[in-house]
This record gives sequence, C-alpha cells and structure tokens, in this order.
Amino acid sequence: MTQPPAILPLELNNVSFKPGQKKLLKEICLTLEGDRATIILGPNGAGKSLLLRICHGLLAPSEGEVTWQGADGADPKLRQAMVFQRPVMLRRTAGANIDYALKLHGVPASERPDRVIEAIKMIGLGRLIDQPARLLSFGEQQRLAIARAWALRPQVLFLDEPTASLDPTATYSIEEAIQAFKAAGTKIIMTTHDLGQAKRLGDDILFLHRGRILERAEADAFFAGPKNDLAQAFLKGDLLWWKRKELDPPTDRHQGEG
Repeated sequence: MTQPPAILPLELNNVSFKPGQKKLLKEICLTLEGDRATIILGPNGAGKSLLLRICHGLLAPSEGEVTWQGADGADPKLRQAMVFQRPVMLRRTAGANIDYALKLHGVPASERPDRVIEAIKMIGLGRLIDQPARLLSFGEQQRLAIARAWALRPQVLFLDEPTASLDPTATYSIEEAIQAFKAAGTKIIMTTHDLGQAKRLGDDILFLHRGRILERAEADAFFAGPKNDLAQAFLKGDLLWWKRKELDPPTDRHQGEG
C-alpha cells in the first residue's frame, strides 16, 4: 500500500493570536518534526490550548503563518487528529462515533468496520461498541475519543489535557494508548499540568508563559534543571504572576491574564 505523503515538519512563523485588545499568543516561532513526543507545559492562561488549536487549524492566527511544509499538495487536515480535554460525542453509538470520523476522512465503507473494531478494542471498550456514546462515563468517553483518533491513523496527534480529572486507572489506559501512537510513528503534541506525566511521555518540552515560548529542551535536560528562571519557578510549584512586569510591555500590564 502506498504511504500517504508526510505532512511534517509543521512551522509557525511569528504567529500571534489577538482576538480582542490583548495578544494571547505572541510572535511564536516554532518547528515541529519527527516522531518525538512534544509536551507543552506552562501555568493556566499561558496559551497552551490556543497554541494547539492554531497548530491543528481550528483557529487562524491574527498574525504570522502556520505551514505544513511536508504536505506537498495533500490536505494536512486528513493526516492529523486532536483529542480535547472534554471529548465531543455525537448522538450515536460508540462504534458509530468512530465510523463517522472515518467517513469524514474519506475512508471507504468497506474498510471502516474493521478499523472501528480494531480501534475500540485497542482502548479496551469493545464491550461498549453498541452503547450510546453520550451515556458512557467521562473516562470512557475520553478513551473513546482516543480510539476515534487511533482509527484515523494520524501522522500527528494533538492532545489537550487528555487525562484531566480522570482517575489513575483511566489515566494509565490513556497513557498506554499514547505510547502505542508513538510506537506506530505518530508525532505527539500534548499539553498537560501533570509533571509526572510529562516525564513519562515527553521527549521534548516547550515551556509557555503568557503567550511566549520561554524555553525548549529535551525532557531529561528540562527536568534536570531548566535555564529559564520562570521555568525553574514553575517546576518548584511557585506562582508566576510576580514576573509579569518583566515580560509584558507597559501597555499590556493592566489588561488581565492571557
């Protein structure tokens, strides 16, 4: 079978996002490539979820460009997937939720049943394939969202706090699935507030604060001792609002958090 063209690397060139009077992302320059897992860390309001949505194409930047350099004419939207902190489930069965995503991505009807079964068994929800998706528990819905992404066989998977509010058992199941994506060659780009999870899953770390990338490093080096003082404070659990004036221009100081 012919392999689809690679869509990576993903390049962000001077990307900013300003929905109102305040820039929430500020002059982001970033290249993401390879199959290493990139974990985005930072305090609440740093812009982590916004950055994922702009990379995924759900939001357009106010300034700058987002370019899939490897797409070579292919539609990059068909080669990537995103799992949100709160999964969106359609009013249909668990299996039909996966089947519908495959249909939207142009997968032939003859191939879809096998891919649905493979994906839902991979995440351990085979017994629930005919259950209404919206009646599943929150943890089961999140696992179903992971299965839906698995069925699409994405080259890039964006994950926005995929285990927030989940118990350890559900968290373990989802982390196992993320490792399976990595083993299959999928590029993982993920936000989390769980530093232990970042250590377990991450190969590279991006530290974001108030809409700016302040540090990028390999995970081992970052957790051994980040170079940026705000990243150091973040790892120690300190509050970061006290550094606000050093980062923002005077006109930006009294307009609220980003």
